[in-house]
Amino acid sequence: MMANGRKDTEWRTVALRTGAADRAAAEAGVRAAYRAAGLAGPRTVVWFDSPLRATAAALLLTGRAAAVRAAVADGSAAEGAGECLDAAALVLAEHGVAAEPSGAGRSVREALRTAPWAAARSRRLAELGPSAWSEYWARTGGELWPRINDLVLRIRGAVADRLAGPDDPARPVGAARSAVRVAMLDALLGQHDAAWLAALADAPELAGLAGTAAAAGWWWPYAEVALLTERPVELHQDEPGRLHRAEGPALAFPDGFALHAWRGMPVPADFLDGLADLAPERIRVEDNAELRRVMLEHYGYDRYLADSGATPVHRDETGVLWRIDLDGDEPVVTVEVVNATPEPDGTHRVYWLRVPPRTRTAREGVAWTFGLSADAYRPVRQT
Repeated sequence: MMANGRKDTEWRTVALRTGAADRAAAEAGVRAAYRAAGLAGPRTVVWFDSPLRATAAALLLTGRAAAVRAAVADGSAAEGAGECLDAAALVLAEHGVAAEPSGAGRSVREALRTAPWAAARSRRLAELGPSAWSEYWARTGGELWPRINDLVLRIRGAVADRLAGPDDPARPVGAARSAVRVAMLDALLGQHDAAWLAALADAPELAGLAGTAAAAGWWWPYAEVALLTERPVELHQDEPGRLHRAEGPALAFPDGFALHAWRGMPVPADFLDGLADLAPERIRVEDNAELRRVMLEHYGYDRYLADSGATPVHRDETGVLWRIDLDGDEPVVTVEVVNATPEPDGTHRVYWLRVPPRTRTAREGVAWTFGLSADAYRPVRQT
């Protein structure tokens, strides 16, 4: 199946692509999208190096920057939010765009994306029927959607944190954070619209959007100005698709906007810098339970057990049960097992299996990894 001239499988590559945007192709796609919506093309296209800076520009062009400026004044905004707005205003001025609501005109996102996407989806649904549509979506965009959606949510959250201050679940959403969220709703997601573009095959009204998505990152369409962004320069994910990297940012853009994460969990940049020099005592005194788990995983349970002088709590023919008690957190319980199949050099690899804290015997722990009770776990032959 093809979607706007690209195989469905190629949209996965588009979604996760890093490196410089193809600006000429992206701008051609933008103008084609405006024409398809019956709109005159933007008089100016302004490029930014990340969704952070482009969101700051969108705040200025929609009159929502005042809420962030107020948060800067009262000290509740993130450090550097004011400078980010000033930098975005400077870029707009360099392109002859006034950093005010009259500078770009109204958002045309609905005309460019919402309406044509709805028409293309309705047409495809009518052709296939509800049941076949579900199967079709699963084969095309459905598999890609969770991976991209998680990435989009992480970027949105990080942009809001950088401009409006960290989210506090114990407090109502402030005016600054609300303004940032609304400004991001004006964006088309470019390469991160790949899941839907993989599914809505051969829709001529989406050709311009597809061209821009294949060439660039997020973008904001207004009646007179379009704001486009570069793609990330780095993207690192683990097998399930979570942001993950120990040696630096898991996601980074050309202007330095970056996200650091360990198996999907946001972590401070300086925290990762210290992983190379970890010691058992540093792990033990870490107050943040989530960061302590990251430390343990990076350091290695087997190494921590050996270096901290831990002793086993149970041993039987299936393996050895170890327990690490942690202040303010549930204990870490692991089963040490030996692979019955030898390696090419004749040695037998040792594995450490994380099991529930309530586990009391090695057999119970190994059985749990197979979804069985200790009594039901009776292997006939080990492999």
